[in-house]
Amino acid sequence: MIPAIEVERVEKRFGQFAALGGVSLRVEAGEFFALLGPNGAGKTTLISALAGLVRVNAGRLRVMGFDVTTQYRDARRALGIVPQEVVFDPFFSVRETLRFQAGYYGISRSKALDGWIDELLARLSLTDKADHNMRQLSGGMKRRVLVAQALVHRPPVMVLDEPTAGVDVELRQTLWSFIRELNAQGHTILLTTHYLEEAQQLCTRIAMMKQGQIVAMDSTENLLNAFSERILRVKLAGDLPPAMAPHRAKQEGAWHFFTIHDYAEVETRLAQLRQSGAQIVNLEVAEPDLEEVFVKLMHR
Repeated sequence: MIPAIEVERVEKRFGQFAALGGVSLRVEAGEFFALLGPNGAGKTTLISALAGLVRVNAGRLRVMGFDVTTQYRDARRALGIVPQEVVFDPFFSVRETLRFQAGYYGISRSKALDGWIDELLARLSLTDKADHNMRQLSGGMKRRVLVAQALVHRPPVMVLDEPTAGVDVELRQTLWSFIRELNAQGHTILLTTHYLEEAQQLCTRIAMMKQGQIVAMDSTENLLNAFSERILRVKLAGDLPPAMAPHRAKQEGAWHFFTIHDYAEVETRLAQLRQSGAQIVNLEVAEPDLEEVFVKLMHR
């Protein structure tokens, strides 16, 4: 099967600065894939290169098998991008904006196009704003229009660059519900976000970038297992019995932390605590956390 996105040894320099230093990755058709990294890691440069907005110094990029440079039209038709910045034409209504966007891809106005636009407006809760000028919309509503623009030509691949930055909870829930459905229908999703809990919940595979390089790429489950741990947190009424001290990872006040590998080990540790005379007041089990993985990888 042709990969949805293929990046081969891509380099991009701005003067002496290497924004991308030989990046390679492959996103399979139908994947929900996260590209994570701190500000300045090269994520937006890579997305701009995929869109043909940045010419790279070396390497190749393909979207649905189409070379971004030599088959630009086909590659661009296969791609829909929701940019990080909210950019809009202040002179058009929401519906006019979507019609013009479709026209850029050679899609002329028709009943089919208007029907699809109506569906997008409904799914993104924009129906009552369809004839409003873009200037009249709130920041969250404008971001919804950006999502609709990215989908109006029905691309098989979508890139979401910080789509929920600074938006309210309602929009986040609406957006992710819609994007999950698109992914279930076969659309490939590439997501960049600083909300790591979103990536952990939504994405099956993750790549992490640092200083223009991919420093880790694997399934979400494998990354969590390799770089994060389950923690049993136990609050005691008194001191921890000396026999349990060698098993403790750390202590914060009355809370004692134990690293565990599976839930069977939780039962073992609790039994040991009871047998040693400890009085348990409260307990929690913390699951592996993508934020912990991210911090470890960025600082090693």
